[in-house]
Amino acid sequence: MAAGSAGTSNGTGKVQFGTFEADLRAGELRRNGSKVKLQEQPFQVLTVLLERPGEVVSREELRTKLWPSDTFVDFDHSLNAAVRRLRDALGDSAENPRFVETVARRGYRFVAPVNETAPQVTQKTIRKRRWPIAVVIAVVLLVGVVIGFHAAKRIFSAPRAQARRLTANPAEAPVLNGVISPDGKYLAFSDNTGFYLRQIDNGETHPVPLPQGFRPDPISWFPDSSHLAATWVAGPKELPSIWVISTMGGAPRKLADAGWNLSVSPDGTLITFTTQTPTGRELRIMQSDGQNQRTLTHASETDFGPVAWSPDSRVIAYVRATYHPGTLGFDARVEMRNVQAAEIGVLFSDSRLGPGLAWCKDGRLIYSLQERAPNQNDYNIWSVGIDEHSRRVTGTPVRITSEPGGIGAITVSNDGKRLAFVRQTLQRDVYIADFQANGARLSTPRLLTLDERQDFPYDWTPDAKSVLFTSDRDGPYHIFRQRIDQGVPDLVVGGDEDLTIARLSPDRSWIIYLIMPKLGETSTTVRMMRVPVNGSPPQTILEGPGINNQQCARLPSTLCLFSEIGASGVKMFSFDPTNGSSREISLPPLPGTSGFPYDWTLSPDGKMLARTAKLTTEKDPTIRLFSFDNGGEQKIALPAWAGVTSLDWAADGKSLWAAAYTNTNTWALLNIDLKGNIRPMLEDKNMVMGWAIPSPDGRRLAIWKANGTSNVWMVENF
Repeated sequence: MAAGSAGTSNGTGKVQFGTFEADLRAGELRRNGSKVKLQEQPFQVLTVLLERPGEVVSREELRTKLWPSDTFVDFDHSLNAAVRRLRDALGDSAENPRFVETVARRGYRFVAPVNETAPQVTQKTIRKRRWPIAVVIAVVLLVGVVIGFHAAKRIFSAPRAQARRLTANPAEAPVLNGVISPDGKYLAFSDNTGFYLRQIDNGETHPVPLPQGFRPDPISWFPDSSHLAATWVAGPKELPSIWVISTMGGAPRKLADAGWNLSVSPDGTLITFTTQTPTGRELRIMQSDGQNQRTLTHASETDFGPVAWSPDSRVIAYVRATYHPGTLGFDARVEMRNVQAAEIGVLFSDSRLGPGLAWCKDGRLIYSLQERAPNQNDYNIWSVGIDEHSRRVTGTPVRITSEPGGIGAITVSNDGKRLAFVRQTLQRDVYIADFQANGARLSTPRLLTLDERQDFPYDWTPDAKSVLFTSDRDGPYHIFRQRIDQGVPDLVVGGDEDLTIARLSPDRSWIIYLIMPKLGETSTTVRMMRVPVNGSPPQTILEGPGINNQQCARLPSTLCLFSEIGASGVKMFSFDPTNGSSREISLPPLPGTSGFPYDWTLSPDGKMLARTAKLTTEKDPTIRLFSFDNGGEQKIALPAWAGVTSLDWAADGKSLWAAAYTNTNTWALLNIDLKGNIRPMLEDKNMVMGWAIPSPDGRRLAIWKANGTSNVWMVENF
């Protein structure tokens, strides 16, 4: 085939190169027949390059074809990220390109031979495939939140209106928040490039002039449609502060030092917000000038969603999500109260509610609801009539949207004709990174799991060649094993139950895992199971209420531990994986608000336990090292970070891997030695960092990372 031509007469829309096949009509990339996960923009880059194999495609050409002229993005960063993700999917590298070559200061060139039976790639083909790709990308959603509503005898009616997207931000510049103005004319939204105002009818978008370095997020409009209540995070460890800003620009005005989930009353006189105290979360209210703050309600095991105000500014509704020790999840309910009274009424409750609410003038309450399996990664918007006086639901819930993705902020125009919401995706994947320079640094992580579901690594096989992880690619979470040089995993344990935390026994011959209660079940009983690494039917080890983690040391140590969350907090037990016997062990108390934010990890030699609490009264995130030999405890503080989400020991037991974050959206993977020396090994502002599992030979890490998109959508006449 001549360079510059991908032409063919078969009209299938498929282009073959190496072991890959790109289906341009379906928007899919396959390797040896197996589907490879690739987001929309990287696939668009691939498509443009396949138009002209062997020729240089300039960066400006790619910009013109990939990003509309009215899209506000950091183009250089976004294109670099798209090319990087394309190379990850192809197993390619910039240093030794087999497919995509960087031509310095010019652009990119597709250098691999293209099968001469491949179809014609045209601009018409590109236009036809964009919508299917957008659908595939939107199907992925953040799995972590399990708060929702399930009303008895619900009628699942079809949505009455079609949602349309108002913003087109890429994964590298997700919309942080977006709210529609009371008059329905404007959308205020923010991303990591700035704060913007968009005229909804004509699409004109302009940055709002604000002081340099001040990057607020719009949360709630004032009734004049020209001022907003916003939050701003001033530093890495600072909580959001509350401000009033004008859409015309100018000096912002500070209202409160700490608060989020702001909601301005329809008459503009009051603002509700959530804040953090040493003993838990509080829902507060203040005047619109920041004066006369008072607490509406408080709880130590609770989080509050943003308030929805009644049209007369007298009654509020909000989602209260409460963690009950032992349930391994949240209960959620919509509460209502008069802002001048202490009495609280419950409107409805269940475990699939999202946090956002909006209250229409016609008496409808708008809320988001998690879909049932196998679409549990999706949330959609519903409405239900309510009577604020009797605090009861009236009528039958009605579905408004029926699309993939998660739901963030929900806002409604005063006339009830326009509903705006933030649609979010978050894809969790397993990445592999190699140690370089005698462990001094890590290679750029490469993607291992090429599916479109949620994947969580927990251990490696004894030969250090395969990763053990859980994934919901089959519906429920199952256990899989995948070699680091292969693109498709093998199923280890399946079934119709959710399986998690798959780790090896001390002799590395058994995979030990947990079977969790199904979503919505009242039972708190968790079963601990084992299955031979080489395969055979699973066996029960033990069961108990609220088991949330388990881990074993390595031979010659035979110590295995599990933790159990109950009404009195967290308890630790040692257990025998062969006969299921267990006994409670005593540990120094760990400060924190509950067992839910508690994490621990057992050293490979079984001599030390590292623990941390994600919510704590201490000034800095703190790791505690407990010695089983002498009962002593050592503390390691992390003063530069706002929090630590996970802990795992290094393979040699001489250091810890910790995922940490700042309140300015920076995530990092830290290596911390036993003297308290901290080395950031990976940092990322675009991807969430979960945890890192070292291979037993100490040569690699299996890393849990996640990225996604966030944009504002709108429904009219709903």
